[in-house]
Amino acid sequence: MYLDYSGIRVKDLGESTKFYTKGLGLKERRRGTMWHGGIWVLLEDPKSHQRLELNWYPRGSKYCSRYSVGEGHDHIGIRVPNVSLAVKRLVKAGAKLIGKPWEDKGVPVVAYLRDPNGLWLELILTKGA
Repeated sequence: MYLDYSGIRVKDLGESTKFYTKGLGLKERRRGTMWHGGIWVLLEDPKSHQRLELNWYPRGSKYCSRYSVGEGHDHIGIRVPNVSLAVKRLVKAGAKLIGKPWEDKGVPVVAYLRDPNGLWLELILTKGA
């Protein structure tokens, strides 16, 4: 198990991407669309290799809520070799599972939990983690 990235919620994806790439010098590594229409952009610092995920949610998405400063931390991404075992370990340590883990061909590949403080954690299946 290892910490992969930290995700923040943004109001304007284009403006935020420009700020973090042009302003801070981060490099865009990947981007994609979520099942509910949201868009994520994974950025990486070329020197430290720290990664930041920008998350934008459209109106109507259940994750789109009124934005207030300080609330923008979205989640922490954690790579794990076995999602089911990691869920059990973290629940035992005080986390709460949010919904059913997503599966691919019957294998859990992504799960969301809340830590004891209510912060979201995303567990992502990675072979060899």
